[in-house]
Amino acid sequence: MRSHSRTAVRLRTLLVLLVGPALALAQSAAPATPLDKALAKEIAAFVTSDQTAPPAPCQILFVGSSSIRIWKTVGEDMAPLPVINRGFGGSHIEHVNRWFDQIVAPYHPRSIVFYAGENDLAAGESVQGVIGDFDAFLARKSQMLGQTPVYFIALKPSKLRFAQLDAQKQVNDAIRARADKRGDLHYIDVVPPMLENGKPKDIFIADGLHMTREGYAIWTPIVKAALQSHAQDEAEACRRSSSH
Repeated sequence: MRSHSRTAVRLRTLLVLLVGPALALAQSAAPATPLDKALAKEIAAFVTSDQTAPPAPCQILFVGSSSIRIWKTVGEDMAPLPVINRGFGGSHIEHVNRWFDQIVAPYHPRSIVFYAGENDLAAGESVQGVIGDFDAFLARKSQMLGQTPVYFIALKPSKLRFAQLDAQKQVNDAIRARADKRGDLHYIDVVPPMLENGKPKDIFIADGLHMTREGYAIWTPIVKAALQSHAQDEAEACRRSSSH
């Protein structure tokens, strides 16, 4: 069942890239798994919220899984940079791809901060599968948003998933290599400061997976510094693009 579901998602992603979202939407099936259904409700809530109070364009979009969703202070932490948080819990990269037209493209962001892939590995996805899904995200981004930069936060080490550190490193290394070759991709390495003597620091809540405020205190200056280094140029480029 999982293999069939993964194949269906990849086919839908390919349809989006080849023929556009309208036909792909017509071809896609309703969410099949409990996770898909739960995530679909979160996406629907985002869409409803956006219809009621559309976010201003040219903000920085944070998108991905629960490490983004529960970063409740991200707006305050990134200030004065303007931020939209569209993290949704338990999601994989394939889910960001699936709902790209709902939670990425409409905001016309100046840049995208991306965190996903950790849940994918934990669910049994291969390293190459995770990398392939991220490549599909970049392709869709380029198609819809051109040179809008993407900032990939490295998959984080955690107590719960420490056994997956090597697989996470393989994904991180592959994304870092892509960032070295692409002007629209930046790699943000949060891994070293999260480790102490080779083990995750005590910066996680009871589940051993999600970070405490101390964990986000490690992320904040690293992510903010990366964004600030290009903030003015990205804001101006977005404004020019929006005016056309």
